[in-house]
Amino acid sequence: MKDVHAMAPTRGRLTLRSVGVSGIRKPLSVQRKDRVHTLAATFEVAVDLPSERKGSDLSRNAEVLAELVDRTVERPVASLESACSTIARELLVRHAYATEATVSASAEYFLRRGISEEKRSFEDYLLLAEARARRSGGSRVELRRAVGAEAVGMTACPCAMETCREQLRAEYPALADASLASLPMISHNQRNRTRLMFELDDDAEVEVDDLIAAIEAAQSSPTYAILKRGDEGKVVLDAHRHPKFVEDVLRDLLAGLPSAFPGLPDSVGVRASTRSEESIHKYDVEASHRISLGELRRTAGR
Repeated sequence: MKDVHAMAPTRGRLTLRSVGVSGIRKPLSVQRKDRVHTLAATFEVAVDLPSERKGSDLSRNAEVLAELVDRTVERPVASLESACSTIARELLVRHAYATEATVSASAEYFLRRGISEEKRSFEDYLLLAEARARRSGGSRVELRRAVGAEAVGMTACPCAMETCREQLRAEYPALADASLASLPMISHNQRNRTRLMFELDDDAEVEVDDLIAAIEAAQSSPTYAILKRGDEGKVVLDAHRHPKFVEDVLRDLLAGLPSAFPGLPDSVGVRASTRSEESIHKYDVEASHRISLGELRRTAGR
């Protein structure tokens, strides 16, 4: 059969940075300390395409996923990011014309959390992983991988809080200024989604549970599936005692990373993003930043 993909393009002979497939869902078995966990993972895989080729052999991407991910039922992998690394390397073997392969994956992840010990339940998070494999001459392949997580919490707006405080002072002049100044004040809230990714060297490892803990510490408050009335009041008060803009969440998250991950090298790249889903505005608010762990350590205390 004629290989149409290998034919020359009819026009615009450009090298394309990425061509691939996305949205492929697979069960991935991961060996953790306590037991084997099965993740419902969603993969995106791609390679670059040289200018002389009309198309990429996309079926090879699906074949690689089927072969490498399906076999984890019998041979679990160490982590989601290690699976992405193996897939990225194999993509370069299957696509001899490609110089770079990229793999990204996400999966639901559960931890037992709760506002108290007796109300602990499995709370859901998002586990993230990436791998980029690049030929660097001959048979040598350079690999860069990343691991991350997303956690959903809440924030309380500090601007609306202070505005409400001033308006209540004017409306209720009998209230002592000291009382109003010390009370957690009413404000509008946001559901906050924050992501943290670490770009790792070959020998660096990070525990995803620690990433989640760092994210939740930067939000005004975590949120929980099981909350009785008294618990709801505690969460609201905790959030209003720590009001934050989306910028505050991002800065607090980044500022806490050097002490939270002292064993990681300076070369680790950090990507963080946060989105507040607004309650009184008809838009959301976002902030993001990229920096190395070494740069964060050098700027600590500023």
